[in-house]
Amino acid sequence: MSKILDKAKQWLTATFDAETQKEINDLITNNPDALADRFYKDMEFGTGGMRGVMGAGTNRINKYTLGRATQGLSNYLIENIKKDQLSVVIAYDCRHNSKKFAKIVADILSANNIKVFLFEDLRATPELSFAVRHLGCDAGIVLTASHNPPEYNGYKVYWSDGGQIVPPHDSGIISKVNSLQFSEIKFNANKNLIEVIGKQVDDEFVDASVKNGCLSDTIDRENLKIVFTSLHGTSIVSVPDTLAKAGYTDVHIVEEQRAPNGDFPTVKSPNPEEPEALKMATELADKIGADIVIGTDPDCDRLGVAVRDLEGNMKLMNGNQTMVVMTDFIIQKWKNEGRINGKQFVGTTIVSTELVNDVAASYKVKTKVGLTGFKWIAKMVRDATDLEFIGGGEESFGYMVGDFVRDKDAVTATLLACEVAALAKQNGSSFYEELLAIYVKNSFYKEHLISITKKGMDGAAEIQQMLSDMRNNPLTEIDGEQIESLCDYDASTKKNLITGEVTTIDLPKSNVLIYQTKSGTRIAARPSGTEPKIKFYFSVNTLLDDAKNAAATEAELDAKIQRIIKEMKLN
Repeated sequence: MSKILDKAKQWLTATFDAETQKEINDLITNNPDALADRFYKDMEFGTGGMRGVMGAGTNRINKYTLGRATQGLSNYLIENIKKDQLSVVIAYDCRHNSKKFAKIVADILSANNIKVFLFEDLRATPELSFAVRHLGCDAGIVLTASHNPPEYNGYKVYWSDGGQIVPPHDSGIISKVNSLQFSEIKFNANKNLIEVIGKQVDDEFVDASVKNGCLSDTIDRENLKIVFTSLHGTSIVSVPDTLAKAGYTDVHIVEEQRAPNGDFPTVKSPNPEEPEALKMATELADKIGADIVIGTDPDCDRLGVAVRDLEGNMKLMNGNQTMVVMTDFIIQKWKNEGRINGKQFVGTTIVSTELVNDVAASYKVKTKVGLTGFKWIAKMVRDATDLEFIGGGEESFGYMVGDFVRDKDAVTATLLACEVAALAKQNGSSFYEELLAIYVKNSFYKEHLISITKKGMDGAAEIQQMLSDMRNNPLTEIDGEQIESLCDYDASTKKNLITGEVTTIDLPKSNVLIYQTKSGTRIAARPSGTEPKIKFYFSVNTLLDDAKNAAATEAELDAKIQRIIKEMKLN
């Protein structure tokens, strides 16, 4: 505790403003436990950048932790990109302090003689990714905490290719950040280097979204009834305009959730992965007889989709299901246009459904599999200079259509989901029936995610212990099935637990473990990169002989997953 106290007292010096000093003094005097949580570690870049609770301290999001990150980025850019005028574009979401933080970040960059393009108001994260390349910038920054609770904020860095930072730039920037003292941050802006941007980039982004997200010129778009909710987030700026430009006229917005609001007052969590978040939207859909419901998270990079099942009830698709259907349809589009020639690929991640691999293979399209996070899919696109990227996604409700945006993009993905639904309806089918057809053609895959929250120092240690136990004392059987392999991405090894054979995994190291049986049952475990959680991913599959048996087959797979969870003592 003495080390933590010494670290905290450094924030009582003249480097820090009076408001910050008062906050720290109050904690020292009245709340040593909270003080410890704020200083036991420094904010780090994870799979989604730097994200955390707002407040004073090294383990919090504030003007100084963001300032040090920005000063470190500035130093890295200046040292590694040799050009007369560096430039960075900045966007921010609807969260508390996002606009203020964006201005502070802009000031610091300009103080380091870096040109800044600052969006005039909140914008979707995918538009930031688009703007990096559209404006020819060397980097991009978005202030957002995605779908986290209201007390969170965050900071994501994008490179000149429009993708989030990956090796070697991530470690290079982090090294610069870690070598800095807070007193070295340059807060005094050069206002001549800050340019406010808005509608012109918006229009270009919407045009590109429509160009990439539309499936056919012959779709009857006026016949699809859509309910859309922005969940108080940034998507209200771009999704309605994109749908309108594409020709969708029967769009109903959940008015109670239209206005951007960092408190997210109508939901427990602004996360479209959770049925509760889309409750108001599905209720409106039932009231007006809508075909499809779509909701996006606060920074508009992930989307939840609900469609009518065979009984006519609204059913929330999971990210794997949405990804599979959209991938199938967009590959069909490429095939119809005569663009499939063996030099295309789709992207996915190690914890996402393997069904997408089967769908791509059925069209003779390659699948590239990377680590969790869309920065790795963006890296695939950048590195595969001899292949064309069709689209890609991951289980966490994200999808990327083409490569004009190099991150998960709920704007274009919303349009694509509506295109699938409209085209299917026009052909006497539905979004859900198209999913079932894919299951019949391949296998019925069922996935499930459990997130276990472990806060603070003790929680972080518990998470590491859970992973250590799974790594050092591996399971040998699950639900009566012998486990065939264990992939340890931290050790870069795949071990056959039956023969003992060990092979090398050719991916960057990551603290992820994946067990798999011969039948394809999979259990994956990893710590969240942005939250105090450990995540367990379950995937099971079986043959589906007829779509009419889907409900019974799904119940059978659900029961299997629940048996596995009970066996692992995770419930």
